[in-house]
Amino acid sequence: MGDWIAFWNSQHSIYVNARHCDVHFRAVAEDVCGYAPAGSRVLDFGCGEALHAERIAARAQRLVLCEAATNVRERLVGRFADRGNIKVCAPEELDALAENAFDVVVMHSVAQYLTAEELDALIALFHRLLAVNGLFLLGDVIPPQVSAATDAAALLRFAAANGFLAAAVVGLMRTFLSDYWRLRTKIGLTRYGESEIMQKLSSAGFSAERANRNIGHNPARMTFLARKR
Repeated sequence: MGDWIAFWNSQHSIYVNARHCDVHFRAVAEDVCGYAPAGSRVLDFGCGEALHAERIAARAQRLVLCEAATNVRERLVGRFADRGNIKVCAPEELDALAENAFDVVVMHSVAQYLTAEELDALIALFHRLLAVNGLFLLGDVIPPQVSAATDAAALLRFAAANGFLAAAVVGLMRTFLSDYWRLRTKIGLTRYGESEIMQKLSSAGFSAERANRNIGHNPARMTFLARKR
């Protein structure tokens, strides 16, 4: 995962412009709010820029934003310094937290950058951190049959609906020449079938089901709802 963390720490262009970044994080935050009960304790693991985290925090008793990329994490600390119920932390800090610390754990668009062993370790960690019947929301899992072309088409539809289509076309061409594409070609993205994810979650002590729709803009990817048994 180290190469991917270095990428997210860099001045990358994965979001084609500010409009794309804004509507992406807004859509994810709005979807997460639909799963986070009022007054819940929420962990967003691999949260990225979390531009609309305040939407989740408005519902939550406490929101912890966990991010591995140092530069991103520093921006989060600065942005939310005055929000009393938002805390920013690094992944290694989670090990020190007590059991049953959260009611909802969100991990969106992260699984593809992990090895299968890394994902298993995180699922076990989240099971420990969740209260009984707490929800692990695992979003944007890429099935084996979903290609880069499918992802590009989903982005273009999202861009057309949100007013940045021209920038998305240029951005896709730029992506094919970027470090992101070099890493995606060299390392690849980890993909899972639905049954494989269900087995991982069950083995870790969760009762799970696939959600009717994926969080965010890409309907070809999968979201899973896992309750701690």
